[in-house]
Parts: sequence; structure tokens; C-alpha cells
Amino acid sequence: MKFKFVTAIALCAMAFISCDEDTANIGNSLTSENDKLITTTHDFDVLTQSVAVDSVFSRERQGYFGLVKDPETNAFVKSEFTTQFNMMESVDDWLPTLEEIAKDKDGYVVADSCLIRIILDVRSSYGDSLASMKLRVSELDRPINSDLMHYTNFDPKAMGYIRQGGLRYEKMFSLRDLTLSDSVRYLTDANLHRNTSTTNDNGYYDEINVSLNDPYTDKDGVTYNNYGTYILQKYYEHPEYFKNSYNFIHNVCPGLHFETVDGTGVMARIMEMDMFVFYSARYLDDTEDGDDYNTFLLMTSTEEVVQTTKVTNDKAAINRLVEDNSCTYLKTPAGIFTEVTFPVDEISTSHPTDSLLSAKILFQRQNNQYDASALSFSVPDKLMLIEKDSLDTFFKNRMTANNLFAYQVSLDKNAYTFSNISNLITRMHQAKEKGLKNDPNWTAHHPNWNKAMLVPVEIVTIKSSSSTIYGTQSYETPIATENKLGLTSTRLVKGTADQPIKIQVIYAKFNN
Repeated sequence: MKFKFVTAIALCAMAFISCDEDTANIGNSLTSENDKLITTTHDFDVLTQSVAVDSVFSRERQGYFGLVKDPETNAFVKSEFTTQFNMMESVDDWLPTLEEIAKDKDGYVVADSCLIRIILDVRSSYGDSLASMKLRVSELDRPINSDLMHYTNFDPKAMGYIRQGGLRYEKMFSLRDLTLSDSVRYLTDANLHRNTSTTNDNGYYDEINVSLNDPYTDKDGVTYNNYGTYILQKYYEHPEYFKNSYNFIHNVCPGLHFETVDGTGVMARIMEMDMFVFYSARYLDDTEDGDDYNTFLLMTSTEEVVQTTKVTNDKAAINRLVEDNSCTYLKTPAGIFTEVTFPVDEISTSHPTDSLLSAKILFQRQNNQYDASALSFSVPDKLMLIEKDSLDTFFKNRMTANNLFAYQVSLDKNAYTFSNISNLITRMHQAKEKGLKNDPNWTAHHPNWNKAMLVPVEIVTIKSSSSTIYGTQSYETPIATENKLGLTSTRLVKGTADQPIKIQVIYAKFNN
């Protein structure tokens, strides 16, 4: 069968279908008796299975570190975070001249202190907010190949990227720092550039502060009183190292690695990470006299530099769930996806002279004993149905749903419903037809030709607004899709040969 292009009348019919389950009178309402549009509905069997996912493509916007026990498997899940820092190209305008910057008694440039500030997104974190954890911060030995770093199985420790004898700090933390006074919690001056808070504390942000103020020895054996002094002296010795992020990363700071080394029960999501170098200086006038002041150099972990989260799952525990024939699973981070096999041949040969108008499929959740538990992982809110062979390219290119080979839905009434994936079915059918013309064994060489994957995702959006006569309208426009790296889990009804999932297909043709 060759799927025919759907006419304008058929497109109008689709609009009616979305509003009315009864399709019997669609043709009557749109056309005359002579050229009436006839529609036919047919259900086909769809098979599904769980697939273990060793790693996923990890883009820069998400960062996690922590260690938790999955109540569903009683196995541990660990995340580690590695990042570089972005250097502003206008840094020369921010830093004082060599004559103005503060120096020690020997005349060397010196920093007052250096600090890493990690702002946490507690609402997207998991675990007891008061549980004690120990964070370790380690210096990288060299910049990481960005082509390698974007997958969640990349292990900087195993591959020798952690500098031996380099910067290393450990810090106890909890998601909520209740040791701070109320006066500190209500400080807002440092947070004016933010629109929302991670807590209800009126502008206070849950954060971890790691001071880098122990003596630091660089690769050349030179020792500085703290890491900030090392950075400042490098700037005044080699200002070209600070012209852009690439130069800074390859000559000064290759990056830092963050992991929890003690404690369990917390998976922290990073909202923002900054490095501050605090220093003193004096504004000089023509008489070489001036005012003393204290300020800082800021470097931030941003999407313009490389960031990645490493995920460690218990493979044996994951495989036990994959082998569970009572359901399929969706489990993140980098745990289990659900593979869907569509009956493309059956759909294409069932009505050889008709046009494929609509294809609807629903994936029903199965509740389990952990759904109501405070320890249970959250249920994935957004899913993408993506053609299996397009999966890696889709995330590498930061694409969004295109209703061609990638479809997005949200959880609704305990199910994920894809209202019309007819373009995907057509695409699969046409790819097979074209492939067989040149290769009789095309399906053997392309075993995934009729398969798609259900993948939990996060949608990256940009906010905008416009003024109308009704007031200001706000919008969020999707610009990219990322693999979900937070802790989520759910079970789906499995499509088997004995009890398949149904895909409802609607065909259309004109009376003549």
C-alpha cells in the first residue's frame, strides 16, 4: 500500500476526531453525497518491552550529585557532576590594574579568599532535607574531551582525569542548612537577579559553600596561599589566558568534579554553581592616592562550557526489572526505557486504497506499593515517543517534538496518550518501501525500522511576553529536549502477544 497525502478535507476531519469519539458521520458533515469522505476505524496489536539503558546523552543544563537507595530495587543510584567554568571575555574591564590590586609583603598579587557556591534546586532534589552528606570537590588534571563527556557513563576518575595531589576539599552538607540565622535567611541583596526561590524563605536560596582557602600547589610546583591567589596571579602573568573560556580552561582551570563520599538518601539538583575570587584593591588618582575597596571575580558554570552528570546504577537490579514480564518500566536516570514495536505492515496492507488519517495509542500506568511512599521516586511527567534509530541524534541536536518521528505528551489521568502518530507510521512504512528497492535484506540490516522508544524528558523553554488590550501575556517556547536525569520511576501496562496494547487507526477515502 502507498499512503496517500491527506487532503484538506481529511485534515478538517482530524479536528472533528479530536473532539468526538463517534466518527460515523464525519464524511456526511463535510462533503456532498457524491464525494462523501468515508472513514473506517481499525485496531491493531502493539508489543512493548523494557530495555536497559546503559547511558544517555547528558546536556549541560542539568546537574546532580548524591547517593540514594531505590525503594523499588533496594539498590543504590549515584550521580556525580563535572563542570568547567565560563570566563567573561570582558574580564579586563572588571579586574583592577596591577598597580591597584592588593599584594602581600613580598609584592605578589594576593586574593583575600576563594569560594565555590552551589545553589540547590530543592524542589527538584530528592531525600530528607536534613540528612547529612559529605561532598568532595576535586580538581581535574586536564580539559575533558567534550565528545566523550556528554554521556552519563563517562567516568572521569576511571579515565585518569582527576589530578593527583591537586585541589581537594570535603564539606558536610544537607539540602536545608538550618544552622543559618534568620537574618541570613532573609537576605535578598545577592538574589535580586532571580525571579523565584527554591524555598519559602523570602529570597533565601539553599546552597552549599565550599571555601578553597587552603594552600594550593599548581602543576609547576608553585604554592599559593589559596586557590584564588593562584587564579589572580595567573591573570597578571598571562592575561591572554583569560581572553575567553577556552583559554581559561586549557591554561588555568580545567574544571572540577563533585561527588558525595559519605551519607546516603539525598540526590541534590544544582540550580547554579559559581566560583568567587575575593580581593582588595585601591582606586588610584593622579596623586597615586585613592579609596580602598573589596570586590570579587566571578566565574560561573554555564551552558557555554562543558558540564555533565555521571550516573551509576546497579545493573543487576536494572536487569531484574527488565525481565519482569508483568509490565514495562520507565526509570531514570539512565535506567530503563520502554520499546514499542508498531504493526506497520498490518496497518499499511489492511486498507490499501485508503489514506491513513489518524493513529492513537495510550500507555496506561500501573500503580505499585511505592506510589504513596515518601521514599518513592516521582512519576515521569513528560514523555517523548521517539523513533528508535533517531534517539541519539534527537538529543545531541537538542531537538523538540516535531510530530514526525518525535512526539511529546504529559501524564494525564494516569496514562500517557499519543492522540495521533500517523506521521510516524507513514514514515516507517515509506522508509521500508524505499529501502527494499535497493536492498532485499533491508529489514535485516535495519531491525529497528518499526520501533520507537518511550523516554522521560525535560523540556527546555524560553520565556517571553507581549502586551495586548487584555494585559500582558506570558509564553514559554520549547527550544530543546533533554534526557531526564532526576530520579523517576513508573510501570506501564505491557503489550504482549496474548494481551497486546491497541493502536486505533482511522482510514479515510472519498466515495468515488
